[in-house]
Amino acid sequence: MPLTQVEAVNPVKRQTSRLPFLDFLRAIASQLIVWHHLSFYGPLAEYAYPAAPVLLDWLARYARMAVQVFFVLGGYFTAHSLSRSKRLSTKPVVSIISQRYRRIGLPYLAALTVAIFANALARRWMDHEAISASPTFGQLLAHAAFLHDILGYEALTAGIWYLAIDFQLFLLSLGLFWAAQSWLERSGRASNQDALKLLLRCLAPLAVASLFWFNRHARYDAWAIYFVGTYFLGMVLHELLERRLTVTWAVAYWGLVIVAAVVDPRPRLLVAAATTLIVYAAARTGILQRWPRNAVVNYFGRISYSLFLIHFPVLLVINAWGAVRLTTSTHMAVFGLLLAYVLSLLAGILLYHGVEKRIR
Repeated sequence: MPLTQVEAVNPVKRQTSRLPFLDFLRAIASQLIVWHHLSFYGPLAEYAYPAAPVLLDWLARYARMAVQVFFVLGGYFTAHSLSRSKRLSTKPVVSIISQRYRRIGLPYLAALTVAIFANALARRWMDHEAISASPTFGQLLAHAAFLHDILGYEALTAGIWYLAIDFQLFLLSLGLFWAAQSWLERSGRASNQDALKLLLRCLAPLAVASLFWFNRHARYDAWAIYFVGTYFLGMVLHELLERRLTVTWAVAYWGLVIVAAVVDPRPRLLVAAATTLIVYAAARTGILQRWPRNAVVNYFGRISYSLFLIHFPVLLVINAWGAVRLTTSTHMAVFGLLLAYVLSLLAGILLYHGVEKRIR
């Protein structure tokens, strides 16, 4: 998973060490998403625009595509964890789902609580489309179950659509893997590698359909099928690096992603394809395991999930306060954006150490 790591879910065997290059990718992608929201939402970005119009335009238009990095890494780590899982039955599957929800859901619920109070506070200072109305009980239940988009509820904070989709993709992969294990057991072949290979064969048609149909229609964007094409790319990458998939098949699917991105221009697919190529090159050159050896970068990678969850409520409050105090000049608005960024980092650090790290 993107911002969270599927490899840590029991009963999956943990990796003995982190891959610093993947932490680096998480760190960069999470920073881009934070700055996308800083440049896109609220009056501070509007007043700061004359100071850096080209940069703010680029951030507002393209930085959001960094989420594709998390989809590719999510698929990669799902394949990694399933390939090391124990024999699944109903009880272990329920346990895995429960632990998965606990790991991603509890920090999310903590951040959601902050977001509700942040929206209430922001409403006292400004009237803006980014501010959500007071939530209803049904809306809260839908958010807790990652069903808010499917049920048509307004999101209480930005970016949480990704968590819902990631959870759907994980459930889809886990369910198919469980079914593959059960089917292969009847024929005397119940190894994880065989089950994962069968899982990829089942997902491949869905992935291709996603690339050339579902991902082209916004009405499907609340469902996993819209994104399974890029998630599958990460799974293919994992199996290629584990030498359980030939380069020919991996390149063939990678080529389909490029073709889909050209047939109906979607730069987000190109970002996913580029991420896959970069990780593959890093693995082949040994960079994946040993670079960068930088404590700050690695730390930013570790807190990326918490930062992703908490930054928007902070941005919202600073924008609301800044609408009254800091929109007197372009320079003051720039100061407000930088203040929102710094406070978002601090909030991400607090959420990581106060909630996420304790749960892990």
